[in-house]
Amino acid sequence: MKKLSLLLSLSFLAFILIACGEGNQEDGETSSDEGTDEGSTEQTLLEQIQESGELVIGTEGTYRPYTFHNENDELTGFDVEIAREVADRLGVEAVFNETKWDSMFAGLNAGRFDMVANQVGIKEDRKEKYSFSDPYIQSSAVIVTHEENDSIQSFEDLEGVTAAQSMTSNYADIARNNGAEIESVEGFNESMQLLSTKRVDATVNDRLSVLDYMQQREDVPVKIAARQDEASQSGLLFRQGNEELVEAVNEALQEMKEDGTYLEISEKWFGEDVSK
Repeated sequence: MKKLSLLLSLSFLAFILIACGEGNQEDGETSSDEGTDEGSTEQTLLEQIQESGELVIGTEGTYRPYTFHNENDELTGFDVEIAREVADRLGVEAVFNETKWDSMFAGLNAGRFDMVANQVGIKEDRKEKYSFSDPYIQSSAVIVTHEENDSIQSFEDLEGVTAAQSMTSNYADIARNNGAEIESVEGFNESMQLLSTKRVDATVNDRLSVLDYMQQREDVPVKIAARQDEASQSGLLFRQGNEELVEAVNEALQEMKEDGTYLEISEKWFGEDVSK
C-alpha cells in the first residue's frame, strides 16, 4: 500500500512538472511571436510623417530674418522658406510650432515637433544628444553695442560687462567664455531693445541678423563693435534615432543646392550665398 501511495505521488509530481514546462515554453513562444509582430509593424518617424502628410517644425517666429512675422502677421524668413521647401520635397506639408528659444530643445525631446529650423548651431555637446542635418548656413558672431559705447572694440573687452543673451545659444557661450555677465532674454529682439535703452552693455549675435535689424530700423542707436573671424554653421535639428528622416532631409537640401533653389532663397534674404 505504501509503495502504491509513493508511486501515485511521484506520478502526480511528474505530471505537474511536465505541465509547468509546457506552460513556460508556450509563454516564451508567445512573447517571441508578439515581439516579432511589434517589430514588423513599428513605423519610423519618416514613415509616420509621410502617413500623416505633415512635418511639424519647431521655430521661434521672432528671429528676423530667419523666422519672424511680416507686416501681414505671416510666418516667414530664411529658415522658414528652407524648411517649407524641405517638407515639399518630402511630399508633405510644413506645419510650424512656434516656441521660445529656451524651450526649443525640451519641445523636441517631448515630441512636440519632428524637426527644429531655427539657426541651431552645430556644437559637439549638442551632437551627443541630437542629430543634425548637413549645414545649411554659416555666419560669424559679432558684438553689438550702443552707438555711444566706445569701450568695447574686441571680444576681450567683454570681460566684466553685461551681455543680453538667450541662455542656451552659441552666442551666449561666446559671451560667457569672454568673461561677460549674462542677462537672460527670450530672443534677439529683446536683446536689441535692452541694448538700445542702455540697460545692458552688449549682445553677441549673428552678423546677418544684426545687419538685417539695422537695415530695417535705421534709427536704432546700435553698432557692430567687433566681428569674429571664425564662422559658425547651423543645421536642422532632430531627435536621435531617426536616421531615415535625417537622410531624407539631407537629400532634399542637396537637391535644392544642385537645382538652384537654395541660392534663390539665399539671395532673396541676404543677397549672397550663405551656405559657404
